[in-house]
Amino acid sequence: MKKSKKILLTVIMAGILIASAGVVTYAWFTSETEAHGKMVNGTLQINDGEDIETPMFDGDQFLPSQLEYGNWLTLSNTGGLDTYLKATYSHSVDKATLEDYKVGYMAMKYTTQPGEDVYEESEIELANLFEGTTNERPTTFDAPEGVEIVGGILTGEQATTVMNSDSGEFVVGEGIDDDSFWGLEEGQYIDVMFGLKMDEHAGNEHQGATYDATLNVIAKQTDDGSEFE
Repeated sequence: MKKSKKILLTVIMAGILIASAGVVTYAWFTSETEAHGKMVNGTLQINDGEDIETPMFDGDQFLPSQLEYGNWLTLSNTGGLDTYLKATYSHSVDKATLEDYKVGYMAMKYTTQPGEDVYEESEIELANLFEGTTNERPTTFDAPEGVEIVGGILTGEQATTVMNSDSGEFVVGEGIDDDSFWGLEEGQYIDVMFGLKMDEHAGNEHQGATYDATLNVIAKQTDDGSEFE
């Protein structure tokens, strides 16, 4: 019996050693490294994505032959990306037709805002455009250093829709390359002002009429293939 127990114990111990051999781990030299990163999307935004509170026009008692200056509106690049702008002017009248209304504009682009005298000279230049016989952009007004100025009378060539008797739409400007006035870099501004004149021959059908105007400005990326939506 003692011999049998010894043999059995030997067999059991051998089994344990064999089983243990199957879970033996060995320590090898190793090395490990990782890389981490993240991308933050850029922001493309004008005027913080908010509508302009300043009204385009706020006059009343508008009369034939009268020239009404609108308020200066500011477009600012408040995002982190350069952008191209497309500015569209829409207008309508609830009585008569738009045939007796003439619309012009002046716009200036800058990084540092110019003095009040530049705005005053721009208004004078706009008045000269209304009195002129052509629709060419102004050439007599010398802009101060760091300020770019454009302006003109809105014409049928800028119309994006067929003009109806009481409503219409014009493309004031559209950025197409880095040299375009309507390209706006980060930290740049564009101030734009519209003028409205009613023809001196406008008749009584215009009495009590209400003229409505809207300026819509869309921004897009400057990358090839980007589109205004």
